[in-house]
Amino acid sequence: MALVEGQLILCTVKKIEKTNIFLDIEDEGEGSMVLSEVAAGRIRNLREYVIPNKKIVCKVLNVSQGHVELSLRRVTAKEKYEVLERHKKERSLISMLKNIVTNPEELVKKIKKEYDFVTFLEDAKDNPNILEKFFSKSQIEKILNILKEKIEKEKEVRKIFKLSSVSPNAITEMKEILDVPDSEINYLGSSRFSISAKAKDFKEANKNLLNILHNIEKKAKEKKAIFELIEK
Repeated sequence: MALVEGQLILCTVKKIEKTNIFLDIEDEGEGSMVLSEVAAGRIRNLREYVIPNKKIVCKVLNVSQGHVELSLRRVTAKEKYEVLERHKKERSLISMLKNIVTNPEELVKKIKKEYDFVTFLEDAKDNPNILEKFFSKSQIEKILNILKEKIEKEKEVRKIFKLSSVSPNAITEMKEILDVPDSEINYLGSSRFSISAKAKDFKEANKNLLNILHNIEKKAKEKKAIFELIEK
């Protein structure tokens, strides 16, 4: 699938050389980003944004003669969350296929040549016939059963909060505050974080998430950090 201007993609930071950041684009080769496209304004600590091997969501600025120019600062918090959630869902679906087919990665590449992989499997819930091109009858039956179980089991609740600190050890302390089990936390930018938890029903998931947020707020107070729940 050819990259186009404005497209959102998941990248892995490869290396940093002076004012240029070089990245591996998932399934699409390589790209680069100039320092001014990392964040708006003056960057006091570049490692807060990009370090080797870190996965980041970027926006395609330009594609010319095989060279891809990227931007991190032009990606909104909502866009970042959606791309990361889609990536998580894709990895989960690939993991599912490992129990059904012998060559899941190769098969996924074939599917991606014609379809968006996540959308392809989501559409298969209502239209199983589209699976026939890539899977046998017995494999299709297993896939549909697993997809059905996922729908019935996974109930997810998500909230957004702000967390900031002016402590000299802010990065270390923030990691300690956010080190909580049974949840997934993603940084959205501007001291904003999304947090989600899953359970068999929404009521239980919401209860679990509120308890986790209470613990985060408690630890934040202990370390004199500022906590604010934004999206309730």
